[in-house]
Amino acid sequence: MNTITDLPLANSHASSHVAKAMQSVQAAVAHAEADPQRPVYHFLPPANWMNDPNGPIYYDGWYHLFYQHNPYGDDWGYMHWGHARSRDLVHWEHMPIALPPAYEAGEEHVYSGCARVNGSGELLLVYTSVKKGTREDRPNNEQWAARPLDAELVTWERHPANPVLALETHGGPAFHKDWRDPFIFSADGRNFLVLAGDTDEMLEVALYEAVDDSLTRWHYCGPLVREPRDARRRFLECPNFVQIPPSEPGGEAKWILLTSPYSCVEYTTGRFDPSTLAFTPEQHGILDAGQNDVPNFYATNFLDDTDGNCVLLGWARGFEKGRGWNGALALPRLLTVGPDGKPRQQPLPALRSLRGVQISLRPFAVENGSMVVPGVSGDALEIQATLRLEPPEESGLRMKKAAAAGLRVRSSGDGHRGVEIRWDGARLSVAGCSVDLPAEVGSELTLDIFLDKSLLEVFANGGRVAMTRVVHAPAEDLAVEVFSEQGTTYVDRIDVWKMKGIW
Repeated sequence: MNTITDLPLANSHASSHVAKAMQSVQAAVAHAEADPQRPVYHFLPPANWMNDPNGPIYYDGWYHLFYQHNPYGDDWGYMHWGHARSRDLVHWEHMPIALPPAYEAGEEHVYSGCARVNGSGELLLVYTSVKKGTREDRPNNEQWAARPLDAELVTWERHPANPVLALETHGGPAFHKDWRDPFIFSADGRNFLVLAGDTDEMLEVALYEAVDDSLTRWHYCGPLVREPRDARRRFLECPNFVQIPPSEPGGEAKWILLTSPYSCVEYTTGRFDPSTLAFTPEQHGILDAGQNDVPNFYATNFLDDTDGNCVLLGWARGFEKGRGWNGALALPRLLTVGPDGKPRQQPLPALRSLRGVQISLRPFAVENGSMVVPGVSGDALEIQATLRLEPPEESGLRMKKAAAAGLRVRSSGDGHRGVEIRWDGARLSVAGCSVDLPAEVGSELTLDIFLDKSLLEVFANGGRVAMTRVVHAPAEDLAVEVFSEQGTTYVDRIDVWKMKGIW
């Protein structure tokens, strides 16, 4: 694995902080790479902690990814912005850490944010700067920008216009709990920014507009959304607001707001009128179903790829501490909106370049039991399958309809152990977490499953449902099984690929 590049670091005070941080990461690499549970085709740092993806952008021939990173351990703390680049959003090259805290300016953490090119062609990283010390009535945050000092985007400096937003002068409410996570978007040739803020009673996604194209001066426009605080939804972290294309030709594009409210990522789709700055919600729901207390998919971000697709990124979390690494990037997803106004999530087509040896099975039935898929063994796989609880009429088969069916990955091969993906015609359950999935025509379920050691992502029925789960299994459990409960399950097809690593 490429741990750091050999790109030179400028001789600056900031680079001394970068060098120290990277030495710490390098010291943990051997421990991290020795862990058999560590994913091989999902992006992660060379070692230590990762959380939110930050500032993804295509710039000068490269996709750049920044991310929340603790270079000093595999738990949260000492927030820096890590950095990597890619030609295809699949294979990655680690870069030197981009932003350590500006300790000399009193900065303690570099929190989440975005990247944008301003009207002068200057690339900016815009983020929440967290200062040392406390204030009694307001969060100790400001919104800052940084700019590169070289064409390779190795060395960065804080922008002289900082803070680009401060609570004392932002023109909005006196947020006194928290205020962070800037995200810039454009509409009708105007530049806007959303930030999460809150008070004792209310949660808000605050809307700002740029005063000029420098993107360093903003004014408060009002709330994009505002709602009461409750015990579960305590803050609308990492707000993203973009327009997404339709999933079908001739469909209508919609605006989507994503928030991470200390529980599963929530979406709201609807219409946004830039002339009135009004967002009219139409559909609301959970983007990636999972456990609300510790959702395994969290803290989203967006970028546009070179084909004009809207690419969704998210943090895969919930791994064990003490392994020298913690956190990964969920697989990049194409995000569209269906005719029902609900999002569709599809794995990035470029991920097919990771496919190795393929094993395929065509129509067969499993009756009231389980069957090991022959020739398949592994913990880094992509599996596509189409299941029916009863056979299609053209098959001529007459079978008792199964009560439920599915697959087990990381299976012991004897039906006793495995990570279960179960469907009963109404609900889909992945590793113990369930979501409604009404039966489609013909009681058919299509699955695209990505297993990467301890990380599992499942896309069902054309991306109508996506589920991310962190899983644990004995090292020897490498089989894949198909099972059927209380009847016969008809399997149209199963295709399995062994997946290559991305480094």
